[in-house]
Amino acid sequence: MKKIILIVYLLFIFNFSNSQSYFTAGGVRLGTDWGLTFQQKILKHTTVEGIFQSSLFREELMLTGLIEHHFPLITKRLNIYLGTGFHKGFVTDNLATYASPYGMSVIAGAEFTIARFVISYDYKPAFNFSGGENFWYSQTGISVRYVFIKQNVFKKIKRRKERERKRRERILKRRELFHKKS
Repeated sequence: MKKIILIVYLLFIFNFSNSQSYFTAGGVRLGTDWGLTFQQKILKHTTVEGIFQSSLFREELMLTGLIEHHFPLITKRLNIYLGTGFHKGFVTDNLATYASPYGMSVIAGAEFTIARFVISYDYKPAFNFSGGENFWYSQTGISVRYVFIKQNVFKKIKRRKERERKRRERILKRRELFHKKS
């Protein structure tokens, strides 16, 4: 019985908690490839991520755009995520025997937000439709991003606007009562 209650509780948390405690974050990605990463929340559980990276094993620069869906675990600060997108590579070696790659990337990872930092680990295979040294690249990475805009910033703005609206309504009611008494 305790296991059933725990499972129901965990499912409730997974389905009704907000995902991601940030709105905009950017930082570095280190692993088999290294580079810069930028993440922007676009929906409740969805982000877009841009990764600009350089390979440690190939003479390429790669630009990747991903759409990721986040699944909260216990808290909105701990998420697993899955996503897909496209990449475009640029060969930096004039002597390379292959063309610049273009293809599809998928990503699966986990992230944890602490203070204003998001730390994530992911696996990101890339499949080339054309070009590239290989058809398939296997990439892993640890990203450390700084939260530029927190999620609660917009909630604060919304609350402030709501307080202002109520204040104006109270002032109008007072004026109406004053005019009726006069």
